[in-house]
Amino acid sequence: MREGNLNQNRPGFTHFPQLAMSFIKNNLYPEINQNGSEFNPTKYSLLLKHCLSKNYPREVLLLYTHFRRNGLYHVGLVPFALKACALLASVYSSRLLHTETIKNGVESDVYVGTSLLSAYWKSKCLTDARKVFDSMPVRNVVTWNAMLGGYLANGDLGLASLLFEQMSARSDVTWSEMIGGFARNGDMVNARVLFEKVPAQLRNVVTWTVMVDGYASNGDMEVAREVFEKMPERNNFVWSSMISGYCKKGRVKEAKEIFYQIPEPNLVNWNSLVSGYAQNGFCEEALEAFEVMQSRGFGPDEFTITSVLSACAQLGLLDMGKEVHTMINNKGIKLNLFVLNGLVDMYAKCGDLNNARLIFEEMTQRNDSCWNAIISGSAMHGQCKEALEFFHRMEASSEKPNCVTFLSVLSACAHGGFVAEGLETFAKMEKYKLTAGIQHYGCLVDLLGRAGRLKEACDLVKGMPTKPNDSVWGALLGASRIHLDTEIAEWVLNEVRKDCSDSGSGDDAHYVLLSNIYAVSDQWENAERMRRVIMNKGFKKTPGRSSLMLGSTETESSANL
Repeated sequence: MREGNLNQNRPGFTHFPQLAMSFIKNNLYPEINQNGSEFNPTKYSLLLKHCLSKNYPREVLLLYTHFRRNGLYHVGLVPFALKACALLASVYSSRLLHTETIKNGVESDVYVGTSLLSAYWKSKCLTDARKVFDSMPVRNVVTWNAMLGGYLANGDLGLASLLFEQMSARSDVTWSEMIGGFARNGDMVNARVLFEKVPAQLRNVVTWTVMVDGYASNGDMEVAREVFEKMPERNNFVWSSMISGYCKKGRVKEAKEIFYQIPEPNLVNWNSLVSGYAQNGFCEEALEAFEVMQSRGFGPDEFTITSVLSACAQLGLLDMGKEVHTMINNKGIKLNLFVLNGLVDMYAKCGDLNNARLIFEEMTQRNDSCWNAIISGSAMHGQCKEALEFFHRMEASSEKPNCVTFLSVLSACAHGGFVAEGLETFAKMEKYKLTAGIQHYGCLVDLLGRAGRLKEACDLVKGMPTKPNDSVWGALLGASRIHLDTEIAEWVLNEVRKDCSDSGSGDDAHYVLLSNIYAVSDQWENAERMRRVIMNKGFKKTPGRSSLMLGSTETESSANL
């Protein structure tokens, strides 16, 4: 195997086997003989297994290569090397090992064959996986399940169903795989049909959980709750499925009720609750749950931290965000991509762009969320030129911008007065096969309006593929008032009035907007008439809320603004 490919981004492993072996022995499996002179297949299998459990697949392949080159070959080591290939999705290494198994005459071993076909399908090579499956002289139920899992993971329900029908023996794993496969593809009808066919002796907590999770993942919480209530026993995973399912539907109250019914919640359950709160904007509740979780002896992991950083970002709590950052370092929490994205987003939204950029620049891998965080953060805090520079860097990277990226860039252009750049950016959406939404058009109207190019803004509104909303009308009207263009102001008034008349829906937003437009246009009698209409129809405006941190005390006020 080409060790050069396996050593990438692994400092300290360039002088294998001396440094690599020493590191792995001393830090991962100190019980192994330090001189390595005695070859014990069982002991070395345990070493490889331990490396896999610690997520060191590259080191597993390095060790395996070292063993083989020194004549320490044993068929029992091969499945572990193949599992490492599967984790790395390395087709090259899988094929090298496949060739080696043929040369050594162990390709007929059922464990080797099962591991090999798994390595192939996890590398998106289903055809190769099926060839291995068909050539195996002996197959057990694990082999059949592995091939079945390959088809399901790649969305081929047809071949999975055909293979399922051909199986002479099925385990609880078989049934769970099939039910879960249909559920992941949104086919809950066939998933339920299969569930009802599961033999009584095989219908265990896992098959029940897969069924509940399928309904919850597909948003059918009523049926999910119905199946959940019928479960003879429950595990922690199914509780989390229910919590996450309710939170995805915005039903946070039900999610909270479910959580407090758990006999002994674990960290995954707490993470589901904290994450659900943060995703739905219940950020104070998320931070409170985080504190309670820790008081009950649960230390946070990277999933907890990501949700807590999101809550801090939404609330603008920079000091607490910094405390969480310190906690990450003190507790040795894994700095994966999601945690780093969370830190960039938190610092950017809280206005600490120096720290946001520092973390961003040190990241070796960035996804679209990371780019969007630094771009939107720069735009939000008035650094519009920097936002554009980050956008151009993103375009030059392997990560392509999405609709959120363009919205942030257009907003930066509008606030920075970069008209040419804004128009050029808007035109690029077609290049990336993205469809502009109402918010993108709103930003462009705002951009042209601020620059006094009202006719272009007006033509843009007239040619929009979707119906203008309040923000678009408001941006155009505001620009027309600033630049004293009464003709366009009158046109906007007429269009909004017509919209209110044609809709017949009694949408209070139309009436409120029209009333405000009249007021801005000094048409006070008409504004008052619309106010009376609103009051007679019983419309209520949600009071505005604001909060202010005074020391450690938060003061909140609300007003009908």
